[in-house]
Amino acid sequence: MKRWLPLLLLTVAAAPGGPRVPILSPERIKADVHTLSADDFHGRGPTQPGEAVTLDFLDKRFAALGLKPAGNAGYRQTVPLLRWTREAARLDLAIGGATRALTPGVEVAVSSRIVGTTTLAQAPVVFVGYGVVEPRLGYDPYRGLDVRGKVVVALAGDPDVEAGRDLGFGGRAASPASRTKLAEAQKRGAAAFFQIHDTFPSSYPWLQLAKGDAVPGYALDTGTVPPAFGIRGTLRNDIGVAMLRQGGLDYAAAKRAAQAADFSGVALAGVTLSGTVRTSLDRAVSHNVVAILPGSDPAAGSILYGAHWDAYGENDFDPPADRIRNGAIDNGTGTATLLEIARTFAAAPRTRRSIVFALWTAEEKGLLGASWYADHPALPLATTAAQFNLDPHVVLGRTRDLELIGVGRTPLEADLARVAATQGLRIVPEENTEAGWYYRSDHFAFAQKGVPGVYFRAGRDLVDGGMAAGERKRARYNAQCYHQTCDEYDPRWDMTGAAQEGSVAYALGREIANGRNWPGWNATEPFAAERAKTDAARR
Repeated sequence: MKRWLPLLLLTVAAAPGGPRVPILSPERIKADVHTLSADDFHGRGPTQPGEAVTLDFLDKRFAALGLKPAGNAGYRQTVPLLRWTREAARLDLAIGGATRALTPGVEVAVSSRIVGTTTLAQAPVVFVGYGVVEPRLGYDPYRGLDVRGKVVVALAGDPDVEAGRDLGFGGRAASPASRTKLAEAQKRGAAAFFQIHDTFPSSYPWLQLAKGDAVPGYALDTGTVPPAFGIRGTLRNDIGVAMLRQGGLDYAAAKRAAQAADFSGVALAGVTLSGTVRTSLDRAVSHNVVAILPGSDPAAGSILYGAHWDAYGENDFDPPADRIRNGAIDNGTGTATLLEIARTFAAAPRTRRSIVFALWTAEEKGLLGASWYADHPALPLATTAAQFNLDPHVVLGRTRDLELIGVGRTPLEADLARVAATQGLRIVPEENTEAGWYYRSDHFAFAQKGVPGVYFRAGRDLVDGGMAAGERKRARYNAQCYHQTCDEYDPRWDMTGAAQEGSVAYALGREIANGRNWPGWNATEPFAAERAKTDAARR
């Protein structure tokens, strides 16, 4: 709740008369989404056939705007990758003496980053609740447990995501601690790690994981291969429930028990896992696309607009269905909005600060393109005054609000509210905080480097239908089309919501780009300490 207070105190009411006509063109955004999500872009998968056609399109658009190339090969910045490909997988679950095969992509999503064959032979299974270790709060579900050579199974989310109160992890909001579960199991010598899927704390349906089961895994190639863990993955909910039941645990009761700090893990008697996963490793190359609109004062610093161009590619593993996950919304819409922002800046008087426009690769693989750029920026991050991330989640028509992701982190939120109000929009805090969106999109790579920014998107209070209509659209997309083949262009779309989001990002960015102030972080944010390391560069 503490994070919400600054926004509630600083929000400026939207101007009377309703939302204004956006600065950006919904029609141009829609036309670019149509192009980017066409089948001949093959779903824009990094290192897949769709990358070449996507890069060619983006190169030409930046060149037509007269932007300065800022990659190591024209507009393109090379991003070296490691690629793990699962060549075969078999898992057998024994429960109470009866053995059943778990089909990858149906009952389990499974992988390994150990090159060659990884084997489990009747490995015992241990349930560790949420699997989160936080000494500050007294949480250690591994206390008294020896999990060496065993299979660790954990719940999705944090201890307090469904507790109805903040137990120290942020309440309903996902915390960074929830992303350390695999590392904790690895640290203790586990042979395998599985999470039990649950739609609410995961924020996506099982189908999303199942369809991507056999997709290769990627990491940045920094010259060395990171230490590998054994078999890891996610179990379909009913499979996890059955495993816990065999061990004498009721799923709902186990979740409640695991919310307590004194919870200790439980060996699931009569449950074992056997199987093999065979994996190969090679090196691949993908690309960011980066351009600069130089400012009038080279010493004034810059601002950054980013969006990820990639989607999931031509790899749906359920023939004879359409195999192309076109990514029209995620993130054809964000890419098209960035192009429209760049067009608007290019047609306007030059700003004092330079503006970097960057389209990232491999966001869907772990924010890899943005992370590479954060270590190899075209302009110094120390003098990057602010960053804006275009990664909307649903196509919405004209709306009355914008939804702020990661509330209470920066004084820029007050400026965002003020600028939005001039366009007849109000800022509302994100509702589905359990999704952990703040940690799941490219702005996070720059926040970790100390660069301040606000991440927001069109809200759900639609002029035509209100909150009920907006929520119906969001829920339908999440349940059916998020990262799926039905994330396709629809000629009936009204892209006004994207234009409104982009217009506020443009107006606030233009204000910062013409200003002399350096936005910062709230003092309680860990990113503030990182930013302070480069204070001398901004004097």
